[in-house]
Amino acid sequence: MLSTYTSHVDTFTRDNLPPPDMWPKFLFTLPELQYGERVNAAEALVDVPVASGFANKTAVIAADHTWSYGQLQDAANRIARVLTEDFGVVPGNRVLLRCFNNAMAVACWLGIVKAGAVAVATMPLLRAVELKAIIDKAEISMALCDARLMEEMEAAQAQTSFMLAIVAYDKGELEERMAKKDGRFRNVATGRDDVALLGFTSGTTGKPKATMHFHRDVLAMTDTFARYTLRPARDEIFSGSPPLAFTYGLGVMVAFPLRFGCTVALSEHPSPDELLDTIARHHVTTLFTAPTMYKTLVGQVKDRDLSSLKKCVSAGEHLPHPTSDIWKEATGIRIIDGIGATEMTHIFISAAGKDIRAGSTGRVVPGYEACILDDNFQPVPPGTVGRLAVRGPTGCRYLADERQSNYVSHGWNLTGDSFMMDEDGYFWFQARNDDMIVSAGYNIAGPEVEAALLSHPKVAECAVVASPDEARGHIVKAYVVLHSGIEGNPGLVKELQDHVKNTIAPFKYPRAVAFVSELPKTGTGKIQRFRLRQWEEEAAKYGKPTQRS
Repeated sequence: MLSTYTSHVDTFTRDNLPPPDMWPKFLFTLPELQYGERVNAAEALVDVPVASGFANKTAVIAADHTWSYGQLQDAANRIARVLTEDFGVVPGNRVLLRCFNNAMAVACWLGIVKAGAVAVATMPLLRAVELKAIIDKAEISMALCDARLMEEMEAAQAQTSFMLAIVAYDKGELEERMAKKDGRFRNVATGRDDVALLGFTSGTTGKPKATMHFHRDVLAMTDTFARYTLRPARDEIFSGSPPLAFTYGLGVMVAFPLRFGCTVALSEHPSPDELLDTIARHHVTTLFTAPTMYKTLVGQVKDRDLSSLKKCVSAGEHLPHPTSDIWKEATGIRIIDGIGATEMTHIFISAAGKDIRAGSTGRVVPGYEACILDDNFQPVPPGTVGRLAVRGPTGCRYLADERQSNYVSHGWNLTGDSFMMDEDGYFWFQARNDDMIVSAGYNIAGPEVEAALLSHPKVAECAVVASPDEARGHIVKAYVVLHSGIEGNPGLVKELQDHVKNTIAPFKYPRAVAFVSELPKTGTGKIQRFRLRQWEEEAAKYGKPTQRS
Protein backbone atom coordinates (compact mmCIF):
# COMPACT_ATOMS: atom_id res chain seq x y z
CA MET A 1 0.00 0.00 0.00
CA LEU A 2 1.30 3.46 -0.94
CA SER A 3 2.49 5.49 2.03
CA THR A 4 0.50 8.67 2.56
CA TYR A 5 3.67 10.67 3.31
CA THR A 6 5.45 12.30 0.40
CA SER A 7 8.09 15.00 0.12
CA HIS A 8 7.26 15.67 -3.52
CA VAL A 9 6.17 19.21 -4.29
CA ASP A 10 5.95 18.24 -7.95
CA THR A 11 3.56 15.29 -7.78
CA PHE A 12 3.84 14.23 -11.44
CA THR A 13 5.22 10.76 -10.76
CA ARG A 14 2.81 9.99 -7.92
CA ASP A 15 -0.10 11.26 -10.02
CA ASN A 16 0.90 8.91 -12.85
CA LEU A 17 1.32 5.72 -10.88
CA PRO A 18 -0.94 2.91 -12.07
CA PRO A 19 -4.10 2.33 -10.02
CA PRO A 20 -3.36 0.29 -6.87
CA ASP A 21 -5.46 -2.63 -8.11
CA MET A 22 -3.05 -2.97 -11.05
CA TRP A 23 0.03 -3.24 -8.84
CA PRO A 24 1.66 -6.58 -8.12
CA LYS A 25 1.49 -7.99 -4.63
CA PHE A 26 4.48 -6.70 -2.64
CA LEU A 27 6.30 -8.76 -0.01
CA PHE A 28 8.52 -7.44 2.78
CA THR A 29 9.43 -10.65 4.54
CA LEU A 30 13.07 -9.94 5.43
CA PRO A 31 14.04 -7.87 8.48
CA GLU A 32 16.23 -5.62 6.30
CA LEU A 33 13.20 -4.62 4.23
CA GLN A 34 11.35 -2.93 7.10
CA TYR A 35 12.21 0.62 6.05
CA GLY A 36 10.94 3.65 7.93
CA GLU A 37 8.44 6.10 6.48
CA ARG A 38 11.17 8.55 5.44
CA VAL A 39 14.03 7.16 3.38
CA ASN A 40 16.49 8.93 1.10
CA ALA A 41 18.38 6.32 -0.93
CA ALA A 42 21.36 8.61 -1.61
CA GLU A 43 21.75 9.29 2.10
CA ALA A 44 21.87 5.55 2.77
CA LEU A 45 24.43 4.98 0.02
CA VAL A 46 26.96 7.74 0.75
CA ASP A 47 26.18 9.65 3.96
CA VAL A 48 25.75 6.56 6.12
CA PRO A 49 29.14 5.08 5.08
CA VAL A 50 30.84 8.42 5.77
CA ALA A 51 29.20 8.64 9.20
CA SER A 52 30.29 5.04 9.83
CA GLY A 53 33.96 5.89 9.43
CA PHE A 54 34.49 5.33 5.71
CA ALA A 55 35.17 8.96 4.77
CA ASN A 56 38.75 8.24 3.72
CA LYS A 57 38.12 4.88 2.09
CA THR A 58 38.21 4.75 -1.72
CA ALA A 59 34.70 4.73 -3.13
CA VAL A 60 35.21 5.29 -6.87
CA ILE A 61 38.20 4.67 -9.10
CA ALA A 62 37.91 6.49 -12.43
CA ALA A 63 40.17 6.81 -15.45
CA ASP A 64 42.10 9.84 -14.22
CA HIS A 65 41.32 10.13 -10.52
CA THR A 66 40.12 8.38 -7.38
CA TRP A 67 37.44 9.61 -4.96
CA SER A 68 37.02 8.64 -1.34
CA TYR A 69 33.58 8.30 0.22
CA GLY A 70 34.07 11.75 1.72
CA GLN A 71 34.96 13.30 -1.63
CA LEU A 72 32.01 11.59 -3.32
CA GLN A 73 29.69 12.91 -0.62
CA ASP A 74 31.14 16.41 -1.03
CA ALA A 75 30.60 16.37 -4.81
CA ALA A 76 27.05 15.01 -4.49
CA ASN A 77 26.16 17.67 -1.93
CA ARG A 78 27.52 20.47 -4.13
CA ILE A 79 25.53 19.13 -7.10
CA ALA A 80 22.37 19.00 -4.98
CA ARG A 81 22.95 22.63 -4.02
CA VAL A 82 23.44 23.66 -7.66
CA LEU A 83 20.19 21.95 -8.60
CA THR A 84 18.13 23.46 -5.81
CA GLU A 85 19.76 26.90 -5.41
CA ASP A 86 20.73 27.76 -8.99
CA PHE A 87 17.98 26.04 -10.94
CA GLY A 88 15.10 25.86 -8.47
CA VAL A 89 14.74 22.08 -8.60
CA VAL A 90 12.07 20.93 -6.13
CA PRO A 91 11.30 17.43 -4.85
CA GLY A 92 9.58 15.40 -7.54
CA ASN A 93 11.10 17.23 -10.53
CA ARG A 94 12.60 14.85 -13.07
CA VAL A 95 16.28 15.43 -13.92
CA LEU A 96 17.77 13.63 -16.91
CA LEU A 97 21.34 12.34 -16.60
CA ARG A 98 23.22 11.73 -19.85
CA CYS A 99 26.45 10.06 -18.90
CA PHE A 100 29.29 7.65 -19.30
CA ASN A 101 30.21 5.39 -16.38
CA ASN A 102 32.47 7.73 -14.40
CA ALA A 103 32.79 9.33 -10.98
CA MET A 104 30.90 12.49 -11.91
CA ALA A 105 27.97 10.44 -13.15
CA VAL A 106 27.77 8.68 -9.78
CA ALA A 107 27.96 12.03 -7.94
CA CYS A 108 25.28 13.51 -10.22
CA TRP A 109 22.93 10.60 -9.61
CA LEU A 110 23.43 10.88 -5.86
CA GLY A 111 23.01 14.67 -5.97
CA ILE A 112 19.73 14.40 -7.87
CA VAL A 113 18.35 11.90 -5.37
CA LYS A 114 19.62 13.88 -2.35
CA ALA A 115 17.65 16.86 -3.67
CA GLY A 116 14.47 14.77 -3.72
CA ALA A 117 14.32 14.89 -7.52
CA VAL A 118 13.75 11.87 -9.75
CA ALA A 119 16.85 10.61 -11.58
CA VAL A 120 16.37 9.59 -15.22
CA ALA A 121 19.69 8.17 -16.42
CA THR A 122 20.16 7.58 -20.14
CA MET A 123 22.66 5.67 -22.24
CA PRO A 124 25.32 7.64 -24.13
CA LEU A 125 24.42 5.88 -27.39
CA LEU A 126 20.88 7.27 -27.55
CA ARG A 127 20.05 9.66 -30.39
CA ALA A 128 17.97 12.82 -30.22
CA VAL A 129 14.75 11.10 -31.29
CA GLU A 130 15.09 8.58 -28.46
CA LEU A 131 15.98 11.25 -25.92
CA LYS A 132 12.99 13.32 -27.00
CA ALA A 133 10.67 10.36 -26.38
CA ILE A 134 12.03 10.03 -22.84
CA ILE A 135 11.83 13.78 -22.17
CA ASP A 136 8.24 13.97 -23.39
CA LYS A 137 7.11 10.84 -21.55
CA ALA A 138 8.56 11.98 -18.20
CA GLU A 139 8.05 15.72 -18.78
CA ILE A 140 11.69 16.43 -17.96
CA SER A 141 12.69 20.08 -17.70
CA MET A 142 16.38 19.77 -16.80
CA ALA A 143 19.39 17.65 -17.71
CA LEU A 144 22.92 17.11 -16.44
CA CYS A 145 24.93 16.08 -19.48
CA ASP A 146 28.51 15.00 -20.06
CA ALA A 147 29.97 17.70 -22.31
CA ARG A 148 31.05 15.03 -24.82
CA LEU A 149 27.40 14.04 -25.29
CA MET A 150 25.88 17.49 -25.76
CA GLU A 151 25.23 17.34 -29.52
CA GLU A 152 22.34 14.85 -29.38
CA MET A 153 21.13 16.38 -26.10
CA GLU A 154 20.82 19.82 -27.66
CA ALA A 155 19.18 18.32 -30.75
CA ALA A 156 16.58 16.69 -28.49
CA GLN A 157 16.03 19.96 -26.64
CA ALA A 158 15.25 21.66 -29.96
CA GLN A 159 12.51 19.10 -30.63
CA THR A 160 10.65 19.29 -27.29
CA SER A 161 8.95 21.98 -25.26
CA PHE A 162 9.80 20.40 -21.88
CA MET A 163 13.59 20.64 -21.72
CA LEU A 164 14.40 24.10 -20.32
CA ALA A 165 17.96 23.75 -19.04
CA ILE A 166 20.98 21.58 -19.87
CA VAL A 167 24.03 21.83 -17.64
CA ALA A 168 27.26 20.33 -18.96
CA TYR A 169 29.85 18.62 -16.82
CA ASP A 170 33.30 17.12 -17.49
CA LYS A 171 35.15 20.43 -17.16
CA GLY A 172 31.97 22.34 -17.92
CA GLU A 173 29.41 24.63 -16.31
CA LEU A 174 28.49 22.23 -13.52
CA GLU A 175 32.00 22.17 -12.07
CA GLU A 176 32.15 25.98 -12.14
CA ARG A 177 28.90 26.20 -10.21
CA MET A 178 29.96 23.47 -7.77
CA ALA A 179 33.13 25.41 -6.94
CA LYS A 180 30.98 28.26 -5.61
CA LYS A 181 29.17 25.99 -3.13
CA ASP A 182 30.35 24.32 0.03
CA GLY A 183 29.95 20.60 0.61
CA ARG A 184 27.11 20.77 3.11
CA PHE A 185 23.55 19.88 2.12
CA ARG A 186 20.52 18.82 4.11
CA ASN A 187 19.03 15.89 2.24
CA VAL A 188 15.35 16.13 1.37
CA ALA A 189 13.39 13.88 3.73
CA THR A 190 11.93 11.80 0.94
CA GLY A 191 9.31 9.17 1.66
CA ARG A 192 10.08 5.51 1.22
CA ASP A 193 7.38 5.47 -1.49
CA ASP A 194 8.55 8.62 -3.25
CA VAL A 195 9.82 7.85 -6.75
CA ALA A 196 13.63 8.04 -6.81
CA LEU A 197 14.27 7.03 -10.40
CA LEU A 198 12.64 6.25 -13.71
CA GLY A 199 14.15 3.37 -15.61
CA PHE A 200 13.24 3.46 -19.28
CA THR A 201 12.88 0.27 -21.26
CA SER A 202 11.64 -0.31 -24.80
CA GLY A 203 8.56 -2.41 -25.20
CA THR A 204 8.09 -4.74 -28.14
CA THR A 205 6.45 -1.83 -29.97
CA GLY A 206 9.49 0.40 -29.51
CA LYS A 207 7.42 2.90 -27.55
CA PRO A 208 9.43 3.55 -24.36
CA LYS A 209 8.03 2.52 -21.00
CA ALA A 210 9.11 4.25 -17.81
CA THR A 211 9.44 1.95 -14.82
CA MET A 212 8.96 3.78 -11.53
CA HIS A 213 11.17 2.86 -8.58
CA PHE A 214 10.83 4.21 -5.05
CA HIS A 215 13.63 5.07 -2.63
CA ARG A 216 12.97 1.82 -0.80
CA ASP A 217 13.30 -0.10 -4.10
CA VAL A 218 16.85 1.15 -4.52
CA LEU A 219 17.71 -0.18 -1.07
CA ALA A 220 15.69 -3.37 -1.53
CA MET A 221 17.82 -4.51 -4.46
CA THR A 222 20.87 -4.23 -2.19
CA ASP A 223 19.17 -5.94 0.73
CA THR A 224 18.03 -8.98 -1.28
CA PHE A 225 20.31 -10.20 -4.09
CA ALA A 226 23.43 -8.32 -3.01
CA ARG A 227 23.12 -9.03 0.71
CA TYR A 228 21.95 -12.65 0.57
CA THR A 229 23.35 -14.05 -2.69
CA LEU A 230 26.38 -11.93 -3.62
CA ARG A 231 27.38 -11.33 0.05
CA PRO A 232 30.01 -8.62 -0.65
CA ALA A 233 32.86 -8.09 1.81
CA ARG A 234 34.14 -4.56 2.45
CA ASP A 235 37.47 -5.22 0.74
CA GLU A 236 35.84 -6.08 -2.58
CA ILE A 237 36.48 -3.99 -5.68
CA PHE A 238 33.66 -4.04 -8.23
CA SER A 239 33.89 -3.44 -11.96
CA GLY A 240 31.99 -4.31 -15.11
CA SER A 241 30.32 -3.21 -18.30
CA PRO A 242 26.63 -2.40 -17.51
CA PRO A 243 25.78 1.29 -18.09
CA LEU A 244 24.51 3.29 -15.12
CA ALA A 245 21.39 3.94 -17.22
CA PHE A 246 20.42 0.27 -16.79
CA THR A 247 19.08 -0.71 -13.38
CA TYR A 248 21.51 -3.64 -13.62
CA GLY A 249 24.35 -1.11 -13.93
CA LEU A 250 22.95 1.22 -11.26
CA GLY A 251 22.86 -1.69 -8.85
CA VAL A 252 26.27 -3.21 -9.45
CA MET A 253 28.20 0.00 -10.21
CA VAL A 254 26.61 2.29 -7.59
CA ALA A 255 24.16 0.85 -5.08
CA PHE A 256 25.86 -2.46 -4.23
CA PRO A 257 29.41 -1.22 -3.64
CA LEU A 258 28.34 1.90 -1.73
CA ARG A 259 25.77 0.10 0.41
CA PHE A 260 28.41 -2.37 1.63
CA GLY A 261 31.41 -0.06 1.90
CA CYS A 262 33.19 -1.48 -1.15
CA THR A 263 35.04 0.20 -4.02
CA VAL A 264 34.00 0.41 -7.68
CA ALA A 265 36.40 0.80 -10.62
CA LEU A 266 34.48 2.44 -13.45
CA SER A 267 35.18 2.18 -17.15
CA GLU A 268 33.70 4.64 -19.64
CA HIS A 269 34.23 2.39 -22.65
CA PRO A 270 34.32 -1.18 -21.31
CA SER A 271 35.75 -3.07 -24.26
CA PRO A 272 37.20 -6.52 -23.56
CA ASP A 273 40.73 -5.08 -23.48
CA GLU A 274 39.76 -2.25 -21.13
CA LEU A 275 37.87 -4.57 -18.79
CA LEU A 276 40.83 -6.93 -18.54
CA ASP A 277 43.20 -4.01 -18.01
CA THR A 278 40.93 -2.61 -15.29
CA ILE A 279 40.84 -5.97 -13.50
CA ALA A 280 44.63 -6.23 -13.49
CA ARG A 281 45.40 -2.57 -12.72
CA HIS A 282 42.94 -2.13 -9.87
CA HIS A 283 42.88 -5.69 -8.51
CA VAL A 284 39.17 -6.10 -9.20
CA THR A 285 37.59 -8.88 -7.16
CA THR A 286 34.02 -8.82 -8.45
CA LEU A 287 33.10 -8.58 -12.13
CA PHE A 288 29.67 -7.87 -13.64
CA THR A 289 28.87 -8.21 -17.33
CA ALA A 290 26.73 -10.15 -19.83
CA PRO A 291 27.24 -13.68 -21.22
CA THR A 292 28.42 -12.34 -24.56
CA MET A 293 31.27 -10.45 -22.91
CA TYR A 294 32.35 -13.49 -20.89
CA LYS A 295 32.53 -15.52 -24.06
CA THR A 296 34.63 -12.81 -25.72
CA LEU A 297 36.92 -12.43 -22.71
CA VAL A 298 37.71 -16.15 -22.59
CA GLY A 299 39.92 -15.92 -25.65
CA GLN A 300 41.95 -13.08 -24.15
CA VAL A 301 42.51 -14.12 -20.52
CA LYS A 302 45.48 -16.45 -21.05
CA ASP A 303 48.20 -13.82 -20.69
CA ARG A 304 46.30 -11.50 -18.31
CA ASP A 305 46.60 -11.17 -14.56
CA LEU A 306 43.20 -12.11 -13.15
CA SER A 307 44.55 -13.36 -9.83
CA SER A 308 42.49 -10.82 -7.86
CA LEU A 309 39.18 -11.97 -9.36
CA LYS A 310 36.96 -13.93 -6.96
CA LYS A 311 33.36 -13.48 -8.15
CA CYS A 312 31.84 -13.10 -11.63
CA VAL A 313 28.19 -12.22 -12.16
CA SER A 314 26.18 -12.49 -15.38
CA ALA A 315 22.81 -10.91 -16.18
CA GLY A 316 21.06 -9.15 -19.05
CA GLU A 317 20.41 -12.34 -21.01
CA HIS A 318 20.46 -16.10 -20.54
CA LEU A 319 23.85 -17.56 -19.64
CA PRO A 320 24.39 -20.67 -21.82
CA HIS A 321 25.84 -23.71 -20.08
CA PRO A 322 28.85 -23.88 -22.48
CA THR A 323 29.77 -20.26 -21.70
CA SER A 324 29.66 -21.02 -17.99
CA ASP A 325 31.91 -24.04 -18.54
CA ILE A 326 34.55 -22.36 -20.69
CA TRP A 327 34.84 -19.46 -18.23
CA LYS A 328 35.27 -21.92 -15.36
CA GLU A 329 37.92 -23.78 -17.33
CA ALA A 330 39.79 -20.57 -18.21
CA THR A 331 39.64 -18.84 -14.81
CA GLY A 332 38.63 -21.41 -12.22
CA ILE A 333 35.59 -19.28 -11.35
CA ARG A 334 32.00 -20.45 -11.86
CA ILE A 335 29.81 -17.53 -13.02
CA ILE A 336 26.95 -16.41 -10.79
CA ASP A 337 24.01 -16.24 -13.18
CA GLY A 338 20.90 -14.19 -12.50
CA ILE A 339 17.70 -12.95 -14.06
CA GLY A 340 16.40 -9.49 -13.32
CA ALA A 341 14.27 -6.94 -15.12
CA THR A 342 14.05 -3.19 -15.32
CA GLU A 343 10.49 -3.57 -14.03
CA MET A 344 11.77 -5.49 -10.98
CA THR A 345 14.74 -3.15 -10.43
CA HIS A 346 17.28 -5.97 -10.21
CA ILE A 347 18.00 -9.69 -9.92
CA PHE A 348 15.40 -11.96 -8.29
CA ILE A 349 16.58 -15.46 -9.26
CA SER A 350 20.21 -16.48 -8.87
CA ALA A 351 22.65 -18.81 -7.12
CA ALA A 352 26.23 -18.42 -5.94
CA GLY A 353 29.08 -20.62 -4.77
CA LYS A 354 28.22 -24.24 -4.08
CA ASP A 355 24.55 -23.55 -4.87
CA ILE A 356 25.28 -22.93 -8.57
CA ARG A 357 24.05 -25.51 -11.05
CA ALA A 358 25.57 -24.71 -14.42
CA GLY A 359 22.88 -24.13 -17.03
CA SER A 360 20.29 -23.13 -14.42
CA THR A 361 19.55 -19.50 -13.63
CA GLY A 362 19.37 -20.44 -9.95
CA ARG A 363 16.81 -20.32 -7.17
CA VAL A 364 14.61 -17.53 -5.87
CA VAL A 365 16.57 -14.77 -4.16
CA PRO A 366 15.56 -14.35 -0.47
CA GLY A 367 12.78 -11.77 -0.24
CA TYR A 368 11.11 -12.94 -3.47
CA GLU A 369 8.69 -15.65 -4.54
CA ALA A 370 8.55 -17.14 -8.03
CA CYS A 371 6.61 -19.86 -9.77
CA ILE A 372 5.73 -21.20 -13.20
CA LEU A 373 2.18 -20.54 -14.38
CA ASP A 374 0.10 -21.94 -17.22
CA ASP A 375 -2.11 -19.83 -19.48
CA ASN A 376 -4.87 -19.92 -16.84
CA PHE A 377 -2.52 -18.51 -14.17
CA GLN A 378 -2.35 -21.82 -12.35
CA PRO A 379 0.96 -23.16 -10.99
CA VAL A 380 2.34 -26.09 -12.96
CA PRO A 381 4.20 -29.13 -11.56
CA PRO A 382 8.01 -29.26 -11.49
CA GLY A 383 9.48 -30.09 -14.88
CA THR A 384 6.72 -28.28 -16.78
CA VAL A 385 7.47 -25.31 -19.01
CA GLY A 386 5.35 -22.23 -18.45
CA ARG A 387 5.35 -18.50 -17.75
CA LEU A 388 7.74 -17.15 -15.14
CA ALA A 389 5.92 -15.17 -12.45
CA VAL A 390 7.61 -13.33 -9.60
CA ARG A 391 6.79 -11.02 -6.69
CA GLY A 392 8.69 -9.51 -3.79
CA PRO A 393 9.73 -6.14 -2.35
CA THR A 394 10.06 -4.62 -5.84
CA GLY A 395 7.74 -4.81 -8.81
CA CYS A 396 6.37 -3.22 -11.94
CA ARG A 397 4.76 0.21 -11.88
CA TYR A 398 4.77 1.84 -15.30
CA LEU A 399 4.34 5.58 -15.57
CA ALA A 400 0.95 6.25 -17.23
CA ASP A 401 1.10 3.21 -19.49
CA GLU A 402 -1.68 0.88 -20.56
CA ARG A 403 0.88 -1.94 -20.79
CA GLN A 404 0.83 -2.27 -16.99
CA SER A 405 -1.80 -5.00 -17.35
CA ASN A 406 0.50 -6.94 -19.70
CA TYR A 407 3.24 -7.18 -17.09
CA VAL A 408 1.18 -7.52 -13.91
CA SER A 409 -1.68 -9.94 -13.52
CA HIS A 410 -3.20 -11.76 -10.55
CA GLY A 411 -0.68 -10.05 -8.27
CA TRP A 412 2.32 -11.47 -10.16
CA ASN A 413 4.95 -9.78 -12.31
CA LEU A 414 5.12 -11.65 -15.63
CA THR A 415 8.61 -11.27 -17.06
CA GLY A 416 7.86 -12.46 -20.58
CA ASP A 417 10.06 -15.54 -20.20
CA SER A 418 9.30 -19.24 -20.41
CA PHE A 419 11.01 -21.24 -17.66
CA MET A 420 10.93 -24.68 -16.12
CA MET A 421 11.40 -25.23 -12.38
CA ASP A 422 12.82 -28.55 -11.20
CA GLU A 423 11.96 -30.39 -7.98
CA ASP A 424 14.82 -28.68 -6.12
CA GLY A 425 13.50 -25.19 -6.90
CA TYR A 426 16.05 -24.38 -9.60
CA PHE A 427 14.78 -22.38 -12.58
CA TRP A 428 15.82 -23.27 -16.14
CA PHE A 429 15.38 -20.76 -18.97
CA GLN A 430 13.55 -21.93 -22.10
CA ALA A 431 12.70 -18.91 -24.30
CA ARG A 432 11.35 -15.39 -24.48
CA ASN A 433 7.57 -15.11 -24.88
CA ASP A 434 7.43 -11.86 -26.83
CA ASP A 435 9.00 -10.13 -29.81
CA MET A 436 11.81 -8.50 -27.85
CA ILE A 437 15.24 -9.14 -29.37
CA VAL A 438 17.89 -9.67 -26.71
CA SER A 439 21.33 -9.24 -28.31
CA ALA A 440 24.53 -9.21 -26.24
CA GLY A 441 22.48 -8.19 -23.21
CA TYR A 442 20.69 -5.30 -24.91
CA ASN A 443 16.90 -5.27 -25.35
CA ILE A 444 15.99 -4.19 -28.87
CA ALA A 445 12.42 -3.68 -30.06
CA GLY A 446 12.00 -4.93 -33.60
CA PRO A 447 9.31 -2.38 -34.57
CA GLU A 448 11.66 0.47 -33.63
CA VAL A 449 14.27 -0.84 -36.06
CA GLU A 450 11.56 -1.34 -38.67
CA ALA A 451 10.47 2.28 -38.31
CA ALA A 452 14.05 3.43 -38.89
CA LEU A 453 14.38 1.26 -41.99
CA LEU A 454 11.05 2.42 -43.38
CA SER A 455 12.26 6.02 -43.23
CA HIS A 456 14.81 5.15 -45.94
CA PRO A 457 13.47 6.08 -49.39
CA LYS A 458 14.43 2.75 -50.98
CA VAL A 459 12.54 0.57 -48.48
CA ALA A 460 8.94 -0.36 -49.28
CA GLU A 461 8.33 -2.91 -46.50
CA CYS A 462 10.36 -4.64 -43.84
CA ALA A 463 10.17 -6.96 -40.86
CA VAL A 464 12.77 -7.37 -38.14
CA VAL A 465 13.28 -10.51 -36.06
CA ALA A 466 15.87 -12.15 -33.82
CA SER A 467 18.33 -14.46 -35.56
CA PRO A 468 20.35 -16.98 -33.48
CA ASP A 469 24.01 -16.02 -33.24
CA GLU A 470 26.79 -17.91 -31.48
CA ALA A 471 28.64 -14.79 -30.32
CA ARG A 472 25.76 -12.50 -29.28
CA GLY A 473 22.97 -14.95 -28.48
CA HIS A 474 20.81 -13.30 -31.14
CA ILE A 475 21.30 -10.54 -33.67
CA VAL A 476 18.83 -8.23 -35.33
CA LYS A 477 17.94 -9.44 -38.81
CA ALA A 478 15.89 -7.40 -41.26
CA TYR A 479 13.85 -8.78 -44.13
CA VAL A 480 13.48 -5.94 -46.62
CA VAL A 481 11.24 -5.41 -49.64
CA LEU A 482 12.60 -2.65 -51.87
CA HIS A 483 10.66 -0.28 -54.07
CA SER A 484 10.20 -1.33 -57.67
CA GLY A 485 13.28 -0.98 -59.83
CA ILE A 486 15.77 -1.03 -56.93
CA GLU A 487 18.10 -3.97 -56.64
CA GLY A 488 19.53 -5.25 -53.38
CA ASN A 489 23.29 -5.59 -53.10
CA PRO A 490 26.02 -5.49 -50.42
CA GLY A 491 26.43 -1.76 -50.89
CA LEU A 492 22.76 -1.18 -50.13
CA VAL A 493 23.00 -3.41 -47.05
CA LYS A 494 25.67 -1.11 -45.63
CA GLU A 495 23.66 1.94 -46.65
CA LEU A 496 20.62 0.70 -44.74
CA GLN A 497 22.70 -0.28 -41.72
CA ASP A 498 24.34 3.15 -41.60
CA HIS A 499 20.92 4.79 -41.97
CA VAL A 500 19.63 2.92 -38.90
CA LYS A 501 22.78 3.78 -36.92
CA ASN A 502 22.25 7.46 -37.70
CA THR A 503 18.54 7.35 -36.85
CA ILE A 504 18.45 5.43 -33.56
CA ALA A 505 21.06 4.09 -31.12
CA PRO A 506 23.75 2.35 -33.21
CA PHE A 507 23.64 -0.92 -31.27
CA LYS A 508 20.13 -1.53 -32.63
CA TYR A 509 21.15 -1.74 -36.29
CA PRO A 510 20.37 -4.94 -38.25
CA ARG A 511 23.56 -6.99 -38.42
CA ALA A 512 21.98 -9.08 -41.16
CA VAL A 513 19.77 -7.91 -44.00
CA ALA A 514 17.90 -10.15 -46.45
CA PHE A 515 16.24 -8.67 -49.54
CA VAL A 516 12.99 -10.46 -50.40
CA SER A 517 10.28 -9.92 -53.01
CA GLU A 518 7.52 -10.18 -50.41
CA LEU A 519 6.94 -10.82 -46.71
CA PRO A 520 4.78 -13.65 -45.36
CA LYS A 521 1.38 -12.27 -44.40
CA THR A 522 -2.02 -13.32 -43.12
CA GLY A 523 -5.13 -13.07 -45.23
CA THR A 524 -5.75 -9.63 -43.73
CA GLY A 525 -2.28 -8.39 -44.66
CA LYS A 526 -0.59 -8.69 -41.25
CA ILE A 527 3.09 -9.64 -41.42
CA GLN A 528 3.74 -13.10 -39.98
CA ARG A 529 6.95 -12.44 -38.09
CA PHE A 530 6.69 -15.81 -36.37
CA ARG A 531 7.36 -17.45 -39.74
CA LEU A 532 10.50 -15.38 -40.21
CA ARG A 533 11.67 -16.38 -36.74
CA GLN A 534 11.01 -20.01 -37.63
CA TRP A 535 13.18 -19.64 -40.74
CA GLU A 536 16.00 -18.26 -38.63
CA GLU A 537 15.71 -20.98 -35.99
CA GLU A 538 15.67 -23.71 -38.66
CA ALA A 539 18.66 -22.21 -40.45
CA ALA A 540 20.63 -22.21 -37.20
CA LYS A 541 19.48 -25.73 -36.35
CA TYR A 542 20.72 -27.14 -39.63
CA GLY A 543 24.02 -25.31 -39.57
CA LYS A 544 23.16 -22.51 -41.94
CA PRO A 545 23.57 -19.39 -39.78
CA THR A 546 22.48 -16.10 -41.25
CA GLN A 547 25.02 -13.84 -42.92
CA ARG A 548 25.96 -10.90 -40.72
CA SER A 549 27.94 -7.70 -40.87
